[in-house]
Amino acid sequence: MAGADEAKRIEELTERIAQLEEAIRQVSVPYAELVAQLSNFQETVGKYFRLMDLYQRYGVVSVDTILPEVKDPISKDILRILLDRPGLNISQLTEELKGRRGSSSRRIVRDKLGELAKMDLVVEEATRNEKTYRLSEEVVRKWSQVLGLSK
Repeated sequence: MAGADEAKRIEELTERIAQLEEAIRQVSVPYAELVAQLSNFQETVGKYFRLMDLYQRYGVVSVDTILPEVKDPISKDILRILLDRPGLNISQLTEELKGRRGSSSRRIVRDKLGELAKMDLVVEEATRNEKTYRLSEEVVRKWSQVLGLSK
């Protein structure tokens, strides 16, 4: 009889342990989700502080920060314009550049666009009626990296 009581007690304890294990599993799920959310929050805050540091040091996240290899001021302005307004043609770029710099010529804009395209910084898209320009995917990727939006 003592053996049967002992076996029953062991069975009850085994059942309680199984219940405790299930309860711990259920409690750990929200905890794991919380840890993941905190990790994402920490990453976002890190990106924010990186961006604020860039603004504090440079006043703006500039083309110089993203593409230090571009030395020519006209090319830098063209890249800034295409960042703000992708898909412009040479005439539109020339007008926008004239508004920012005070003067500009189609020939210079065309030459600078050619140089930027050779450097794989600008992509020319030809439609039936005109050619438009936008930043290359590589430039967009670099910009995102500096801003901390991608790795």
